[in-house]
Amino acid sequence: MAAARYHGIELDLRDFAAEPGESSPSPATLVRWLRDYGAVAKGMRLRWRYLVKLGYTPPVVLLFRDGSAGLLVRTDPEKGIVWLRDPLKGEGEPPVPVDELRLMQLWTGDVVLIKRRSDESESDAVFDFYWFAKMVLREKKGLRDIIFASMIVSVLGLFPAMIVMQVVDRVINYHSMATLVSLSGFVLILSLYEILLTYARQELMLIVTTRIDARISLHAFNRLLALPLEFYERQQAGEVLGRFHSIFKVRDFMTGQVMNTLLDMFMLMVVMPVLFYMSSTMAWLTLLCAGGIGLIVVIMLPVVSRVAGKMVRAEMQRGATLYETVAGIRTVKTLALEATRRAEWDERTATVIHWRLASQRLSNWVNTLVQPLNMFINRGIILVGAYLVLTDSDTMQGGALMAFMMLGGRVAAPLVSLAKLMESINEVTVSLGEAGAVLNQPTETYALTHGMRPVIKGALSFDSINFTYPGAANKALSDVNFEVPAGTMLGLVGRSGSGKSTITRLLQGVSRNYQGYLRLDGVDLREINLHYLRRSFGVVLQDNFLFRGTIHDNITAGRPGLTLDDVIRAARLAGAEEFIERMPAGYETWIEEGSTNISGGQRQRLAIARAVISDPKLMILDEATSALDPESEALVNANLQNLAKGRTMVIVSHRLSSLVKCDQIAVLDQGRVVDIAPHETLLERCDVYRTLWLQQNRHLEAAESSPSRGAARDDNHPAGGQD
Repeated sequence: MAAARYHGIELDLRDFAAEPGESSPSPATLVRWLRDYGAVAKGMRLRWRYLVKLGYTPPVVLLFRDGSAGLLVRTDPEKGIVWLRDPLKGEGEPPVPVDELRLMQLWTGDVVLIKRRSDESESDAVFDFYWFAKMVLREKKGLRDIIFASMIVSVLGLFPAMIVMQVVDRVINYHSMATLVSLSGFVLILSLYEILLTYARQELMLIVTTRIDARISLHAFNRLLALPLEFYERQQAGEVLGRFHSIFKVRDFMTGQVMNTLLDMFMLMVVMPVLFYMSSTMAWLTLLCAGGIGLIVVIMLPVVSRVAGKMVRAEMQRGATLYETVAGIRTVKTLALEATRRAEWDERTATVIHWRLASQRLSNWVNTLVQPLNMFINRGIILVGAYLVLTDSDTMQGGALMAFMMLGGRVAAPLVSLAKLMESINEVTVSLGEAGAVLNQPTETYALTHGMRPVIKGALSFDSINFTYPGAANKALSDVNFEVPAGTMLGLVGRSGSGKSTITRLLQGVSRNYQGYLRLDGVDLREINLHYLRRSFGVVLQDNFLFRGTIHDNITAGRPGLTLDDVIRAARLAGAEEFIERMPAGYETWIEEGSTNISGGQRQRLAIARAVISDPKLMILDEATSALDPESEALVNANLQNLAKGRTMVIVSHRLSSLVKCDQIAVLDQGRVVDIAPHETLLERCDVYRTLWLQQNRHLEAAESSPSRGAARDDNHPAGGQD
């Protein structure tokens, strides 16, 4: 942790999860933990002679045999000593010099090297062709080797044509068996070299493209995770996924078509001088025909790209319909919406087919227009060459004609590929624009990686808070002022739209563009590291999502390093222990996708257990019990006092009966806090609260008053009595 802090990386020990059976953490486990926090870490084994030569380096972690570790801060190769510091002591503690003999008695030979990510700027850079080009150019060494191999393969590709020329002109014409034998041996050796080089080049391309693919995928997914929640709330999930997947079309273009075309251009650069040497007339004809093909493609480019863009957008809309149908399949089935969804799918499919057919027809037109020129390159050139052989045998011979035909095809192919590359650029530009509509949105990256990390106790202070949702005309919160000390159980009540959930959103840092000052333990919330803030909270929503996996995995989702005892304690606090123990597999019970094999109340209690397992100092329950059955709600409410011990709790609920035991209840109306006090005080002085209470508890008053009315009736009319 001390070595990571040197690079500005704050680690949370509660997140560390050792591998099963490890008595002390291995370098691989530590490296995996560090990488989860965005650090660049590497575990390795060093010998003393290499360790002592490290010189002045950032702190290096040395692992000791007893499971502890030390920080290597400096070395002196001449004296043969290294300076170590105890990571558990402060940075002001002076390091201790250690020689080889003393160190080797403790040190396992394992070290962990840590540094901050060098590509942090790339994680926030704009997704465009320049960004992709930078990703590709980071593989300079691999690209250099590929280019070198391609140049050699291109040169070797000339020899078959030259050998054919020699066979026709020398062997066949002069019936020279010796020349044939020597050429055969030469062909065999060249073929072997070409096979090996082609394999090596293909292997290098696979490695480079795989590394580029992995880097692009990681950056894109990290950017997706860094987008604020407000963005996802405004966008349709299916369209977000469709646009995100567009980036893989750009990836395939950059690592496939672009790279192959550039490699083909090397062949063109090698072949063209040879063709002009053989016959400048035929070379110019070949070049003009290939240029004509490229010109036709470029002319048709705007129309093709426009149709391709409409096809891409139509496919995204169809994908959004598919995702929405699958995600809401339970509602589709229960409300018998199959016909409605089928009609929408048919409409989307018809649009996709229309634009795909238009795109393919345009491509067919382009192919038809270029076919005469392509046929001339493949068939007409040989007639021109035969004419030159017949009319001027000194300039062109039969062997040279055969060689020219073999090499001429290699000229047209790269130029046609280059023209098609221009055609694909527009389609890729559309895909890049769609992906950029998602990935180029403002992210929370800076807030997630920078800011203060104070010790959180839970005192809250709202000072003149005003907040308006984007595009809204009215304020969601208007001049909100109140404060509560740490350890307070605070209830938030009010009519729908009064601003209760908005307050919880501000506390979680979901919305940060508010006016005024929201302080946590005296620190402005916007000055606190957002990742640290959210991990310090426990949040339970009205509709909680459980991941596909075991109950144990879901409860420890945010803290994978915690033990089964921690899981049981959290489940007991949430009132989930009793139903978990009744399940055949207990805490290893598998939860299906969508939590279809457990009830809504059980899902809610597991969410509460997941929130409390990290022992947060501040918990937010936003309508957490509204989806529970009466028995489960009573069980959770009974545990609220236990949950509240030692922490601040902010509870949003429409059911005022669940907030009676709160220390303070803030009553909101149209974005304003009209009163804040305990339950009994609010009943006496707050009209809004009293009205809400009477609306929800009118049946209790009727039940309490009915016996008295019955007793009065009995007093006035005794049984069996007469007037």
